[in-house]
Amino acid sequence: MSLEMYESVVAALSEVGLAARGAFHPEAEDGVPALPDGRPVATLVLAGNVGPNMFQAFSAARDGWTAENDGGHPLDHWSRLVLTEASQRFGGSPDCVPIYSFDGPPYHPFQRWARKSEAVHPSPLGPFIHPDYGLWHAYRGSLAFAENFAVPPRDERPNPCATCRDRPCMSTCPVEAHSGKGLDLLTCVRHMDGPDGEDCIQRGCQARRACPVNPEFLYRPEQANFHMDSFTRLRKASFIARGLW
Repeated sequence: MSLEMYESVVAALSEVGLAARGAFHPEAEDGVPALPDGRPVATLVLAGNVGPNMFQAFSAARDGWTAENDGGHPLDHWSRLVLTEASQRFGGSPDCVPIYSFDGPPYHPFQRWARKSEAVHPSPLGPFIHPDYGLWHAYRGSLAFAENFAVPPRDERPNPCATCRDRPCMSTCPVEAHSGKGLDLLTCVRHMDGPDGEDCIQRGCQARRACPVNPEFLYRPEQANFHMDSFTRLRKASFIARGLW
């Protein structure tokens, strides 16, 4: 089985600042939309970030942008640009098109696709955990191909949370927003919006940082701050709109 085409896609994504996050051959029940000319997608390669590398490429490209340039969603804007660029290296539409994780609602079932592509599992905090990258990874989109080409078999490693005895992620949150019933979003956002939330805003969620799985992939402070500040502002605005703030 030759992986030459898949390796070319991996290289193309790396060149624009993204990481290939596995691939699979979609079936009807996977919910992968058809190509622009109506043909089914034969191969789907997921793209995202692992550790801090993507944010470095994004930050360099963002210099000089304004909210008018990126519509107030700079990371989504950058993701569209670079995934479009990567798709054009393989002929572009209709033979290779990007699909974005942030388009919606309704949103594409990226969690389902991720589990078909690599060894990710639900964590007690909610986000998927990876045996190598821990909680420090994400999906920005995918490249959908008309061509059916060979991809690596899915990594079948088990969930690292299953052998984590202490589960520090569940006992580290300063406001106990995490429980076995899920995340108390209102409590979480109120904390980060106040003076005691500075550490979470500047360095990332304390519960997430407590995860012992490969902390070398932990996001650097500038990336953590970007994500947490955006998360807090958007969630606060939603709570205000719903009369919950």
